[in-house]
Amino acid sequence: MPDRGGGPTGPRIRAARPSRRVRVLLVTLGVLAVLGMAFTMFAGFWTDWLWYRSVHYSSVFTTTLSTKIGLFFVFGLLMAAAVGLNIWLAHRLRPPLSAMSMEQQSLDRYRMAIAPYKKWLLLAVTALVGLIAGASASSQWRTWLMWVNGVSFHQKDPQFHLDVSFYAFDLPWYRFLLGFGFAAAILCLIAAALTHYLYGGLRVTSPGGRATAAATGHLSVLLGIFVALKAVAYWLDRYGLAVKSSDFKATGNWTGLRYVDANAYLPAKTILFCIAVICALLFFATLWRRTWQLPVIGFGLMVLSAILIGGLYPAIVQKFQVQPNEQAKEAPYVQKNLKATREAYGIDQAKVTEYPGRSTTSDKTKLRDQVDATASIRIMDPNVVSPTFQQLQQIKAYYGFPTNLDVDRYPKDGKEQDTVIGLRELNLDGIPKNNWINDHFRYTHGFGVVAAKGTEADAEGRPVFTEQNLPSQGDLGSYEQRIYYGEKTTTYSIVGGPQKEVDYSDNDREMTTSYQGRSGVNLDNPVNRAAYAVAFNEPQILYSGAIGKGSRILYNRTPKERVEAVAPWLTIDGDAYPAVVNGRIQWIVDAYTTSNGYPYSSRTTLGDTTADSLTATNNSRAVVAQQNQVNYIRNSVKATVDAYTGEVKLYQWDTQDPVLKTWMKAFPDTVEPRSAISADLMDHLRYPQDLFKVQRELLTRYHVTDAQTFLTGSEVWEVPDDPTNNSGSAVPPYYLSMRMPGQSEQAFSLTTTFTPNGRDNLSAFMAVDSDPRTSDYGRIRVLKLPTNTTVDGPKQVQSQFNSESAIAETISLLSRGHSKVEYGNLLTVPLDGGLLYAEPVYVRGGSLKYPLLRKVLVTYEGKTAFKDTLDEALNEVFGVKSSTKPPQTGTNPPNTANPTVKQALEDAQKAFDAGQQALKNGPDWDAYAKAQKDLQDALKRAEEAQAKAGATGGKNGDRSADKSAGENRS
Repeated sequence: MPDRGGGPTGPRIRAARPSRRVRVLLVTLGVLAVLGMAFTMFAGFWTDWLWYRSVHYSSVFTTTLSTKIGLFFVFGLLMAAAVGLNIWLAHRLRPPLSAMSMEQQSLDRYRMAIAPYKKWLLLAVTALVGLIAGASASSQWRTWLMWVNGVSFHQKDPQFHLDVSFYAFDLPWYRFLLGFGFAAAILCLIAAALTHYLYGGLRVTSPGGRATAAATGHLSVLLGIFVALKAVAYWLDRYGLAVKSSDFKATGNWTGLRYVDANAYLPAKTILFCIAVICALLFFATLWRRTWQLPVIGFGLMVLSAILIGGLYPAIVQKFQVQPNEQAKEAPYVQKNLKATREAYGIDQAKVTEYPGRSTTSDKTKLRDQVDATASIRIMDPNVVSPTFQQLQQIKAYYGFPTNLDVDRYPKDGKEQDTVIGLRELNLDGIPKNNWINDHFRYTHGFGVVAAKGTEADAEGRPVFTEQNLPSQGDLGSYEQRIYYGEKTTTYSIVGGPQKEVDYSDNDREMTTSYQGRSGVNLDNPVNRAAYAVAFNEPQILYSGAIGKGSRILYNRTPKERVEAVAPWLTIDGDAYPAVVNGRIQWIVDAYTTSNGYPYSSRTTLGDTTADSLTATNNSRAVVAQQNQVNYIRNSVKATVDAYTGEVKLYQWDTQDPVLKTWMKAFPDTVEPRSAISADLMDHLRYPQDLFKVQRELLTRYHVTDAQTFLTGSEVWEVPDDPTNNSGSAVPPYYLSMRMPGQSEQAFSLTTTFTPNGRDNLSAFMAVDSDPRTSDYGRIRVLKLPTNTTVDGPKQVQSQFNSESAIAETISLLSRGHSKVEYGNLLTVPLDGGLLYAEPVYVRGGSLKYPLLRKVLVTYEGKTAFKDTLDEALNEVFGVKSSTKPPQTGTNPPNTANPTVKQALEDAQKAFDAGQQALKNGPDWDAYAKAQKDLQDALKRAEEAQAKAGATGGKNGDRSADKSAGENRS
């Protein structure tokens, strides 16, 4: 053949082959690259296995992995076999001779080109589609486990009378199978059509018939399978109507059947199912008739029917039957939605009672006394005072507190009191010098709990600490104070080996320790070290001399991260909180089971519903959702994470939840029974915030139980924006010990307010009993205010507060210079038919970088007070002092007649002054530590002297010394 390239002709030059050494080098590099990739994959798998084994949840790893592998191979092989079989069959059914045409001559070149590689090409195509299908199927491991382990809800939907488990567990799996079937049918159809075309079974431009009889029969069967699957889809769509989401003008987001669904779409789906079955049979009949005329006509009729019956007819029903009388037509279906939604979100037992919004008692003394009995008003806002904890109790720069502290209950003098609590966690940004050894070997843990009364502040506006100093001392007694696992601990540490860890500083000495727990993964094994060096991209793990016998690596150290890893089927509450339980610091994590398949229950988006002004500024408080769109939720699991050992325990909380029972079947022995919860742990459990936020959002519409009222929208509420800041986000719920109307005594509660849609006045107040030791735990009480009167809502109260001239002038004075005013939580308390508002006001003043409580706002029945203390503000609002509280006459003075006591207290005052000066200078932590030691020594001398005196005055002095010690240490 002539050279068609247009270039010169001549002897052909052979390309130079690389030398043998180069070839060996290239092969060696290729082998090393493959081995490196293989070891990288192995390292990820191996480190995961070691971690799950270290936390004693290896069954979660093996069950999840085996399920993924099983689904990968089963569906990957099914897809590969289906596509490969159809390619092979199309090749076998090729015509013996192709027509002589330009089209076939062009295809001959492709046929000749692939002829030597047909088997390899077939294997490559089938392997590729198999890998893709297997990877897609393996991601459905949750769907498979829920289907194969599903238990009954013992509740039936009102339309088809099927158990809810069919929609929650079965229908998602059937839909996956259907989707897989559609994908397989389409891929097989494409592969078969291309093969028939390549080998002459299908012709586009060649003369004669466009398809051979064999190709016609083959493709008809595949089209028949596709249409048969469409028939199955129509049948499943009937049940899908019960969980279908749509936009309903009258109510917004809607789930379930409406009038048009039940009377138009449902019969339409049934008719289309029948048409699709007939159409599929016509396609199968081409095996004998060898013509596509009838199937094509049938398919065209099916498409036309889908447009007319499935689209046009429901639109006509909606336009001419529903819209002229929408409320009457939709009311029965709205009633079903109301019932199902309230059940699915656990708000069906919410008790809504009318509340006047105005006090009916004229006796001001009685009202003033009722305040103390009604609520323990918290003036220490855990979302404001973290910098104060940081400044007064950080002690060392390498410790830190979370941005938002927590509220819990601890006993004091035989009574429980609301307590603001935080852990002194490790802060790597504050260590003297950052390097690999310091970051991962020397500074490995935090130390101690810091707690303060929620209802009190000292004379300087500082928290009244009940647990403080380093090591921590106070009301919590003896407990393991080292914190290896916490919210701020996000990097790995290597402990227990030859390298000692910094424990804490005791005045002039730096104390060291070595981790004694069994947590983490042992690095004695060189394979483990190599795997972690690759997994963490840190080569020093492989060869560092700081790692030796007994070294263990700790990682995945935040409480939410650990619970999510051992229970990947749970949704994790955004706020894990610490508690001292049985001599150990335990992180308590609330976890939820969710579903998206509860019939007639309206859906909610967890990420949006649980957002508030706190999550807007602190992403770590966001919910960790496995499934963001849900229409069923239960707080089914309470989990704990030991701050020292990292041990994770899951406890069954909701013993009736069928979703939890399903997962417990899938992962047996991972969740302990509720009876395993100790009494000490039970004292610190509480109602979770994210569940409460979801429920309050649903209750803005679903507090009504009458369909007609629901449809009018006249009773729609909304959660107000946080009035204390400019975030524009919803006000967070607040924990508060209070007594709701009808309750005999105060209970630890979670509270929120509602305003009418588009307005700022108050429409309702909501509280849920959060103490699990009471029979009322989880009971939701809603106080609904009358619509014919207006009661100030949070935003109006805040506006009134800012607009009063005397208050505004005081705020202006407090804000002078470099000072900054910060508003604390605006608490709402129902009181004798009215509503009492209380809000602490903090000031960051001058050289102080932390907020101190300076004022308290109290508003009741239109009267506002702005005073230095809560008692003073309450007294001014009601015009009288409490008759149930003793007069504030101050603290009994110490017995200063004793010269030893007198000298000791003078020394204590000097030490205290020196400590305060040290805080202002830098702060100078060494000088502060020395002052604290001198202070403790002086107080101890005073205490011993008074104990020897044995007199009443000595006892009074002893109490004064204790109080002084508490104040000075703060």
